[in-house]
Amino acid sequence: MGFGDLKTSAGVKSLNDFLADKSYIEGYQPSQADVAVVDALSGAPDASLFHALRWFRHISSYSSAEKAKFPGSKRSASEYGSSANGSGEAAKAPAKDDDDVDLFGSDDEEEDAEAARIKEERVKAYNEKKTKKPALIAKSSILLDVKPWDDETDLGKMEECVRSVQCDGLLWGASKRIPLAYGIFKLQINCVVEDDKVGTDFLEEEICKFEDYVQSVDIAAFNKI
Repeated sequence: MGFGDLKTSAGVKSLNDFLADKSYIEGYQPSQADVAVVDALSGAPDASLFHALRWFRHISSYSSAEKAKFPGSKRSASEYGSSANGSGEAAKAPAKDDDDVDLFGSDDEEEDAEAARIKEERVKAYNEKKTKKPALIAKSSILLDVKPWDDETDLGKMEECVRSVQCDGLLWGASKRIPLAYGIFKLQINCVVEDDKVGTDFLEEEICKFEDYVQSVDIAAFNKI
């Protein structure tokens, strides 16, 4: 169930595959699910498993006190993962797409007028159902590194400026301060964007307008949701 034994190479590979299109174990920000899975590992994943390694380094960069404040309740690591929400044949059976549904049954060469009418009604209902399906909204999770000019820069004020960048399709998430050198800290902040509405160029350009606080903006991580 879940990822399997996370102290084995097979378990870590399962975790790596799971994180190929995700930033966190659950949701769009760090949670107790991430803490539980990190604790279940015997150490950092191999460099070839770069999705798992990227996630491991990110979660491990938080202090114990910060992790304790993550939302959610910590459960056993075996309860998380792509197969943890189902079991047996029900979990293995792929969901049927509407396109795979046999609307008409077998072809009957002697189909009478009543069968033809029923067939026409089914086709009409099927087409109406397809046109009513909501369009899929593509989203991405972006982790930004915002660097100040020096150790005298007010990071609190700098974060306020960053979060003041608002537009349709942009949602700011968790943030933290990471030491760079000589007493200088950078701001690392997460956001979720709708791909058709918000791009990285827009974010960098808007944040860099606060030139009294911001020296540069880098993309630390970019993952499709």
